[in-house]
Amino acid sequence: MRILITGSMGYVGPILTRHLRQKFPGAELIGFDTAFFAHNLTGTTRLPESLLDRIHFGDIRNFPPELLDDVDVVVHLAAISNDPMGKEFEGVTEAINEKASVALAQMAEQRGVGRFVFASSCSIYGAAEGRPKRESDSLNPLTAYARSKVAMENALRASNAGEMTVTCLRFATACGMSDRLRLDLVLNDFVAGALATGEITVLSDGTPWRPLIDVADMARAIEWAIGREADQGGRVLVVNAGSNKGNYQVRDLAEVVAAELPGTRVSINTAAPPDLRSYQVDFSLFAELAPAHLPAVPLAQSVRNLHAGLNGMKFSDKEFRTSSLMRLKTLKDHIAVGRLSTDLRWQ
Repeated sequence: MRILITGSMGYVGPILTRHLRQKFPGAELIGFDTAFFAHNLTGTTRLPESLLDRIHFGDIRNFPPELLDDVDVVVHLAAISNDPMGKEFEGVTEAINEKASVALAQMAEQRGVGRFVFASSCSIYGAAEGRPKRESDSLNPLTAYARSKVAMENALRASNAGEMTVTCLRFATACGMSDRLRLDLVLNDFVAGALATGEITVLSDGTPWRPLIDVADMARAIEWAIGREADQGGRVLVVNAGSNKGNYQVRDLAEVVAAELPGTRVSINTAAPPDLRSYQVDFSLFAELAPAHLPAVPLAQSVRNLHAGLNGMKFSDKEFRTSSLMRLKTLKDHIAVGRLSTDLRWQ
């Protein structure tokens, strides 16, 4: 089996690569990445890409079709990957997350790729009151990032040519330790704050709902999607990927971190304007289709793993929210010294 992973040098890619190497030892694993964040290694003594059989550096907007020859599975992680980056680079987000991603899927189908796994997001539910949202519920994307995920899902649904089996995994909010850690994710931010300052600063009023999934469990969900047959959910499947137990209010996340790291203070900005991005998600379909691949890492374990990883890095940066561990900061640094253009192309 030959598996191509786009965005292999990001936050999820290293964890996924290690997982797939263990689960499919005979598979040929190919990485594709533009390497914006390749240098942001955290707490690892081995380059994660050494577990790949080969890696290609390139811009997904100029993807070489021949790279898909004899590929059995495409796992598409490459994206402008959060709301702050999407706001700063809205046009680029559309170009990469939607147009280039749709083109990649079309190329994959034309080249006879059997399975296409797309990393979508539960953020597409946006402001969603009431019961936890199912896959059939209406969407309310509030950001460029979320809108791009909706557009890609719609394009994949509309594709009727060929025999490619497509799985859109609407992931809960990622968390957990990685070889390329991000601290622009809510749980990761809280653990970093607790460790560096002894305090968790909740910028909202703490009431918004978020579903969470550890990056290791994201890899397990992708493993399932790689092996999914078309009669197991349909040729094109859109499924929420996470656990019903993983829905938390932001203030509760802070309290879990504080309980794991005794002595941590929790500061909640009760005067903050409401954060409209609030949604609970129903993961019952995923539990039905993939019972052996349900999330297995409890929230407290994600906190402990982050704590251990950050300690191993001797992390103590009180100004981490302006550090290179924030993806937007890395992009701005590249642009400031002329390495990247404002449309995020290497110079």
